[in-house]
Amino acid sequence: MSGATKTETGLSGTGTAAWRNLWPKLQERLSAQLLGLVAAGAMVFLYLPIVVLMVFSFNDNRSLTWPLRGFTLRWYESFLNNADMLAAIKNSLYVASMATCITVVVGTTAAMVLDRIAFPGKTVFRRLVLLPLALPGIITGISMLNLFRVIGFNLSLETVILGHATALIAIVVTQVYARLQRFNRRLEEASSDLGARPWQTFFLVTLPNIRSAIIGSALLSFTLSFDEIPVTFFLTGRDNTLPMFIYSTLRRGITPEINAVGTVIVVLSLGLIVLSVYLLHDSEKD
Repeated sequence: MSGATKTETGLSGTGTAAWRNLWPKLQERLSAQLLGLVAAGAMVFLYLPIVVLMVFSFNDNRSLTWPLRGFTLRWYESFLNNADMLAAIKNSLYVASMATCITVVVGTTAAMVLDRIAFPGKTVFRRLVLLPLALPGIITGISMLNLFRVIGFNLSLETVILGHATALIAIVVTQVYARLQRFNRRLEEASSDLGARPWQTFFLVTLPNIRSAIIGSALLSFTLSFDEIPVTFFLTGRDNTLPMFIYSTLRRGITPEINAVGTVIVVLSLGLIVLSVYLLHDSEKD
């Protein structure tokens, strides 16, 4: 009897020890599954409205109601024949392109200064560069509107460009500065030792090594500028950008043409964002 009791006690102890070893793994697996469900729910919450918009852009029914009547491309033809909408798209492309050029030039220069030059207040300057991106767009828009009124600038697409460039310059600065921090400065020293001038060293050595960060941040800046509303709302003049045109149209109700142009913007923006992420990720691996 005593031997049997010891055997049962030993088996019970072994089972308890096995359970204690198994429980952390089981808990980790359950936590991973729960986290996956939460992430999937967040993705559905974020992108389900976009999927609905894209589906209705092909619906052969002007009223946005279920069930879908059929498949059609006439709403895409309709927005391509809408002169006002095409003009707004042209304005948005102009604003986004010019704003991106300004952010790339100024942002890259600022990143080089932060990386290469020590000056009083450098830490404060680096924090202040990020401020326009951290502030709500409405604050940036109102602030720049007051500034343009004080100096006597008339509102136009050019003031929108300056507003977008101010708000987005932090993207280029942070990405290029981070890449410069990982850049091997010995390459520049070797270039100088071989007789290259500073501008030759920059264009032939430094720029190729930070190129992917510049292009990636430029693509991201272009995407954000193209569909930016708060800053544009306060700084635009008579000419509308596409987001402002859509906003004014939505006051009269959602139309299938809006769904169609929205689908095109989503696809193009997604492509630019994926490309920018790929380039930025590629620069981190260099």
